[in-house]
Amino acid sequence: MQQALGTQWSALAPALKMHYMTAGNRDVGVLSIEYPKWMQWPLNFLRLFGTLINQQAQHTPTQVSKRMLGEQQVWQRRVELPKRVLAFDSVWQYCGGNELIEYVKPYLGLKMAVKVQEGKLYYEGRAYILKLGSLLIPIPEALVLGHTTIEEVGVDEQHFTMDFRLKHPLFGQVYRYSGRFRTEVMPS
Repeated sequence: MQQALGTQWSALAPALKMHYMTAGNRDVGVLSIEYPKWMQWPLNFLRLFGTLINQQAQHTPTQVSKRMLGEQQVWQRRVELPKRVLAFDSVWQYCGGNELIEYVKPYLGLKMAVKVQEGKLYYEGRAYILKLGSLLIPIPEALVLGHTTIEEVGVDEQHFTMDFRLKHPLFGQVYRYSGRFRTEVMPS
């Protein structure tokens, strides 16, 4: 994240700097997941590929562990639903300028641009990525789930909120998850 933000890193809220530190850390908080009922079947299918959580929830306990693996950051999300714990893992990779790719599988990712405004972090989706060996094939967002936006806001020195949204050009908002978290440094 520091590479993608460049000089904007210094303007990032302290809680967000902690959230993106390279040392192993864990975000602990609650997550709410919402989507229209007609999205259930597409989400069930996408879940087979490890993407998104396919169950609605309100203020569900969630942990996100992060660690560096070479030049990549590995995220391991655990969402504690009433009857089971769902995992949603990804690998983040810097790809130049202010852009990152979050891979949910070694061959499937989302390319996003990041910027800081008034201490808040904003992500803007650029394209879905199909990775075949060293070949990265961009797929326009409108052809899949729609445009991705993420807003992260530092609430105080330790807490932040995040709001992830998918908005399709024809169907409107098709998916949202949002929550409030605090970051803890994990012991070495």
